[in-house]
Amino acid sequence: MSKTGLRALTALGAVVSVAIVAIGVGDAASSGGGADARSKLTLVAPAAAGGGWDGAAREAQQALRSRGIVNNTTVVNIPGAGGTIGLSQFSGMTGESATMMVMGITMLGAININGSDVDLGDVTPIARITDDYDVVVVPADSPYRTLDELMVDWKVDPQRFAFGGGSLGSVDQMIISRMAAENGMDPAGVNYIAYSGGGELATSLLSGTIKASVSGYEDFVDQIEAGNLRALAVSAPEPVDSIDLPTLQELGYDVALTNWRGIVAPPGITEDERAELEAIVTEMVETPEWQDALERNRWTDTFVVGDDFAEYVASETQFVNGIWADLGY
Repeated sequence: MSKTGLRALTALGAVVSVAIVAIGVGDAASSGGGADARSKLTLVAPAAAGGGWDGAAREAQQALRSRGIVNNTTVVNIPGAGGTIGLSQFSGMTGESATMMVMGITMLGAININGSDVDLGDVTPIARITDDYDVVVVPADSPYRTLDELMVDWKVDPQRFAFGGGSLGSVDQMIISRMAAENGMDPAGVNYIAYSGGGELATSLLSGTIKASVSGYEDFVDQIEAGNLRALAVSAPEPVDSIDLPTLQELGYDVALTNWRGIVAPPGITEDERAELEAIVTEMVETPEWQDALERNRWTDTFVVGDDFAEYVASETQFVNGIWADLGY
């Protein structure tokens, strides 16, 4: 499909999705409008229930509730287009000082690949909270027992080698594209199939619809431990204690991307309101409940708040835009 056609389909999907989530968006706005963030806070997850952003939002909800940091915390899901539908709605909640949204590197890619009219310059950065890591997996009965074996076969006939991952523009697709380039292939020629979640990816792997996948370790850990899937490598820049896999770099491929997650507020809030939201998130990440969430989900604590996070978002935006520029977007 041409890039023009892809963006047209994305735009059509956005229109349909906006209609579906209109009630949820209205609820989020009314929860935040004129409210004190300590008494009633809305967390927007710009993805369907069960995904990584939804999981982070609900872990945050639990930590905020359990320690009384916020009296009433609600999670609202606004799925679609790699988070850009949620971002579009969220950016219109100007001045809603009791509303925040979970986001991350995948949103940066989706903004680019979907030709979004809204970007992260249209919201207020609050904090980076975690890093997560992708893994390369194949079915347990796959002939590929090492990453090198996979890479050799992939290069022979890229169009017949279906790779699966998350939404278009996701960190999964970025990693696969970088792997292709490291393998001497044209990243634009990768046969990439986008899925909405880890469950669908695992099913497609086990059914043979796709030959390999790159996605978050937590998406696959149950199937890996059950012996149904085989993990070959992790995307982290350094070995991860809780994931017993070599990194892509250790295997000779210069690919290291982390699926970082952050929190932003709507535009138009005051400096005092921004400071209050930063304080709420800072208190949250210090709770035992959040520390337990980090351990259970194998997330790395990479907490950065305020202007430091804003600078990080700016540098990551430039980096991600460079990746997609190399692919012609």
